[in-house]
Amino acid sequence: MRVAVIAVVLVLASALAATPQAPAGASQTGASRLVLAAATDPRNRALIDLGPDDFVIQEGRDTREVLSVHPADYPIVVLIGTSVEVQSDFSTIQRAAIRFIERLGDDRPIAVATFGGAPRLIAGFEDDRRTVIERVNALTGDPAPVPDSPSGHVLRGASLAAQTLRATQSLFSAIVVVSDTAVDAGRTPDNDTLGPVVDSGAILHIVAHRGTVAGTGSPDALRALVDQTHGVYTPIYAAASFQPALDRLADRLTTELVVEYLVPTGSKASDVKVGVRIPGARVRGLGVAPR
Repeated sequence: MRVAVIAVVLVLASALAATPQAPAGASQTGASRLVLAAATDPRNRALIDLGPDDFVIQEGRDTREVLSVHPADYPIVVLIGTSVEVQSDFSTIQRAAIRFIERLGDDRPIAVATFGGAPRLIAGFEDDRRTVIERVNALTGDPAPVPDSPSGHVLRGASLAAQTLRATQSLFSAIVVVSDTAVDAGRTPDNDTLGPVVDSGAILHIVAHRGTVAGTGSPDALRALVDQTHGVYTPIYAAASFQPALDRLADRLTTELVVEYLVPTGSKASDVKVGVRIPGARVRGLGVAPR
């Protein structure tokens, strides 16, 4: 993180590390670019009532003109694991997932898929919120898979989610994995499952049983993806913890902002940093995309 003084204290956070892949056919050049950001005040409370004059964007040594700021409303696929150790736990997860979807708002594009067996899309972006919730409520839990298979299950589910998101051609997107079973990806996944997730540029969030990235100290493919995309990994130790964990994630997703700024035609995003002109405030850059 770099600190500079521009009339007031300005915290500049790098945004380039999470640059999403542009959808197929999207131009890499243009008159403006978008940066996804999350700003907090000195008490770590989200700042959402911000305008163009509150942000500063730098690309290398050049300061860019900020055009607009608006709440992020990119599409999200909620990926629910239907394999459970205890059937009553799945009911708790269902309620937490439904509350999470409701908190994201009726206007947010949301699809829902499942994994545990063959991954399947149970609700698409074209479905209204009532239909989405009804289909989540109709899900039933299945016996937990054998110990050496969960990583493949979650990655195949994430691959389906990524393909679903790429079809929207959205510049930003997210996959939220909710699982009651360990999905340790200790073995290196193949490109058929990992590739679509990486190529989609989606931010990956995981809320799952503590075994998700348990253990051996070796690099884990799922945890690496979460870190690479600036997502959140939350280990769960009891079913009752799913709701507060998903509530915290909903707070983040509903307070992210998209900042649009002018760039020279034909230029490329390089060393992009985003800052706010509010003393003591902090901002995280979560990705940059061409307009």
